[in-house]
Amino acid sequence: MKYGLNLRPDGALDFVSLGALVHRLDPGIIPFRKAASCQIHVSGGEFNVAANLSDCFRLKTGVATAMVDYPIGDLIAERVRAMGVRPFYKHFKHDGVHGPNMATVYSDRGQGIRAPVVFYNRCNEAAAQLKPGDFNWLEIFAGGVRWFHSGGIFAALSPSTSEVIIEGMKAAKEAGAVISFDLNYRAKLWNILGGHGQAVGVLDRIVKHVDVLVGNEEDLQMGLGIPGPEVVAKSKLDPSAFIAMMDNVVKKHPQVKIVATTLREVHSTNRHSWSAVAWIEGKTHVAPTCELDVLDRVGGGDGFASGFFYGLLTGEEPAEAVKLGWAHGALITTFPGDTTMASVEQVRAFAKGGSARIQR
Repeated sequence: MKYGLNLRPDGALDFVSLGALVHRLDPGIIPFRKAASCQIHVSGGEFNVAANLSDCFRLKTGVATAMVDYPIGDLIAERVRAMGVRPFYKHFKHDGVHGPNMATVYSDRGQGIRAPVVFYNRCNEAAAQLKPGDFNWLEIFAGGVRWFHSGGIFAALSPSTSEVIIEGMKAAKEAGAVISFDLNYRAKLWNILGGHGQAVGVLDRIVKHVDVLVGNEEDLQMGLGIPGPEVVAKSKLDPSAFIAMMDNVVKKHPQVKIVATTLREVHSTNRHSWSAVAWIEGKTHVAPTCELDVLDRVGGGDGFASGFFYGLLTGEEPAEAVKLGWAHGALITTFPGDTTMASVEQVRAFAKGGSARIQR
């Protein structure tokens, strides 16, 4: 065992995620109230990690999710194919008027002192209708799977989505997979589903099955119902408050072996200081800090998670795995959209201290 994880050496799939696919409308630096055109990005926190691991890190990945048979679904499915992710779809028919629908995320990029603005249309979302029994996990995992991942946004979509997550985690564990979960606490979603108390109860049931947890101190407090740290962080880049919470995390969930998160100090929309931290089997590993000129901040956290998971899946030393996640998350902010356009060689070069000098 390495990192306290029982990592399978092989499998037909290195990584499978479970979550909602969405399409994001992006008018760039123009706010929506003045927008005349948009780019369309395909996203979803769980999908983003699978896509990054496939396209950048060249692993064999899949995604279990809802798919609606209509043109927006076709657009999204094309992007899933383009990123090399194997789909396991529960198909839904669109009635031509009301749905069910693939969710829409509206997100401008902001500029300078003007922050990005994000809002949603998740009305009659197909992914929220997913329930236990919708996926044949034995068939999905038949050739072996090394890692299974889901997240808190999907868990908050409906009462049934958390049950699908638990079902998938149990089946993946039976198949020998490591289980990860990104807490991604979103109060807006949980308020609709029943509030903070409901969130803590649901997430507690999920995290009982988890080996690797992704989330900052706010996610840990709000999602797991853990008291805030007595240590006060000096800045957003100071990992001490995060580290101070680890005893309480493992006291509540002793099977968790790894907890990791990004550290970000936002100076302006386009200028961030960026780092990351991971607690691995009782030891803390902190990435360097770099200054980012941000093109599009969406997807940076998923970029970190995918690079970090890649490091763990390929047996890197813990500190190097954190640096790979940190480097990939940094690079993600230089591309439009939510998923990667980097190569593994670029990630490794930056993790080793590469610069922005022109490559000839």
